[in-house]
Amino acid sequence: MRRRVVNQLLEPGREFHLHRPWCVDSALDELLETGFAVAEKDRLYRCLDRVLKHKQNLFVALKQKWADLFQADFEVLLYDLTSTYFEGEMQQNPKARRGYSRDQRPDGLQLVIALVVTPDGFPLAYEVMKGNTSDRTTLRGFLKKIEDTYGKAPRVWVMDRGVPSEAILKEMLEPERQTFYLVGTPKGKINQHEKMWLDLPWQRGTRFGRGEAVPA
Repeated sequence: MRRRVVNQLLEPGREFHLHRPWCVDSALDELLETGFAVAEKDRLYRCLDRVLKHKQNLFVALKQKWADLFQADFEVLLYDLTSTYFEGEMQQNPKARRGYSRDQRPDGLQLVIALVVTPDGFPLAYEVMKGNTSDRTTLRGFLKKIEDTYGKAPRVWVMDRGVPSEAILKEMLEPERQTFYLVGTPKGKINQHEKMWLDLPWQRGTRFGRGEAVPA
């Protein structure tokens, strides 16, 4: 674990980079008074498993550090999901499933990774989910996770239009939630209201209210 910390501080890289170049070309093993065996690649890959149980506390501590050191702003949160696929059967990983593949590999088992970050790139939460998890089923849980971890506060969530459902968007605007959102308009609504928008002066905007668009 000490080797990983030194690696990330001095020259961030993958575990395999630490396993080979660092241990072969440096005196890291002597400085830390350990042998080469502690940098065996599979052992390095398992290091993060040891801190997983402390994930929640680490995020809270890091958030405070980012605020103190960089005056980080947590009022705007960016939420997105991605996927990563495996080669092989992955029989020992219950989360490895087939689903919508952003890597254009529908033949492979995959995981879905959801992440909440600030506009400056500071992460506040993440989850590794089953590979067949639908984007639309994840947002409610992350809203609760952020509120439970950091408390309720005025926040603006920015996300792709495929993430939230109409029901979730209505929940986010409830006064006690103190949350707002910025999300792309579904294509169906764009087609439905396009004519009205085109006829508006460019200085005027449009807002949605109770299922219909009205001039703002």
